[in-house]
Amino acid sequence: QVQLAESGGGMVQPGGSLRLSCEISGRILSSWATGWFRQVPGKEREWLGYIRQHSGVTAYADSVKGRFTISRNNAKTTMFLEMNQLKFEDTALYYCAAGIGPLSISTARYWGQGTQVTVSS
Repeated sequence: QVQLAESGGGMVQPGGSLRLSCEISGRILSSWATGWFRQVPGKEREWLGYIRQHSGVTAYADSVKGRFTISRNNAKTTMFLEMNQLKFEDTALYYCAAGIGPLSISTARYWGQGTQVTVSS
């Protein structure tokens, strides 16, 4: 059983930065990946990016590429999402997840409860 818990959400001004954390308990299979998603009420959950468990290879959605960065600690027990140059459209509930790599909505097996990020002037 894998459990994930996000933290670090809050309100930030446009152009600002925020760093989210995802605490991971349980063992992630080497062939799996962990990553980030976000969702706005009434909209589909959006894939943002992932990091492969074994290789550390990352991938990002075009909407956040160059602005968001996924990283983790050496023990791979905490994953981070560093968000820069935030825009109004980045406002959403952010989730971390784990599952079969490359991680997607269809392959994600474990989810956190979400942390709210609000970009407002």
